[in-house]
Amino acid sequence: MLSAKAWKPDAIMRLLLSVFVCTFAGSLLPSLRYGLGPAGTVTGKLLLALAVVSIGSLVATLVLINKTWRLETFERQLIAVLVCFCVGSLAGAGVQHFSGERTPDSSPGRILMVTLTIYGAGLILVARFLREHQMSWAEGFGLKNHRGRAVLVGMLIALLFLPVGWGLQQASAQVMTHLPHLKLQPQEQVVIHALRVAASSWWDRLALGVTAILLAPVAEEIFFRGVLYPAIKQAGFPRVAWWGTALFFAVVHVNLVTFVPLTVLALALIALYERTDNLLAPITAHAMFNALNFTTLLLLEGRMGE
Repeated sequence: MLSAKAWKPDAIMRLLLSVFVCTFAGSLLPSLRYGLGPAGTVTGKLLLALAVVSIGSLVATLVLINKTWRLETFERQLIAVLVCFCVGSLAGAGVQHFSGERTPDSSPGRILMVTLTIYGAGLILVARFLREHQMSWAEGFGLKNHRGRAVLVGMLIALLFLPVGWGLQQASAQVMTHLPHLKLQPQEQVVIHALRVAASSWWDRLALGVTAILLAPVAEEIFFRGVLYPAIKQAGFPRVAWWGTALFFAVVHVNLVTFVPLTVLALALIALYERTDNLLAPITAHAMFNALNFTTLLLLEGRMGE
């Protein structure tokens, strides 16, 4: 049974808003890298100026969000946050417009830049979130509760779910192809497409593997299962906690083919966390599931290349 978490509602709100701001900021970096030409050109100067304004405003937004909010200054703080975020968003839209990146590429470099920014910043924000509650990582997520059993159970669940996930993904693709009037086309996940098409070197593949197998499972499990799920459950909405966080987890991956299997996976990971009271269990299951998929894709690509 999952132990109660003393998460403060205002701290959760600050964490959610901060992650949203960091996600938006992370999406700007590839556009800046793509469009920043010679510094002496008009476009280069304009793009650099807009980037400085956008990043500066978004950093100011983060600082304001994470300051102590008092009732007597609430209105002023809220207006300041909205102004900074709007300025950052508008300047960021200008960066994306003038960069000339009309279709975001799926190169390993771009994926790493975005994921490191978002997940790295997210882990830093969670560390601050735990300090605010005066908790260690082990206390906050039960990392010392029957550690060996949690890891073994996580590995077992990943092995059992793998064929289920593949079957649901194939079924989703078949449904989409047999409903042409909906104009839905099965699309590969960004990391898989990058591995299959753009990752030409073993260094690229290694970097994508580390991102998919280590960084993403840790950051996503901490955010979805470690923070969001118990917060909503303890607010008195256990069913919303189960289904809401599972659906949200599937939605953020922005892929219709994997929506159903990821929703089912999320439900299994929640059940795993409930049973073990140790976030290592869903982290292990998530990481091993990604590792098995990644390894399978590498083997298939190797055979096709022969």
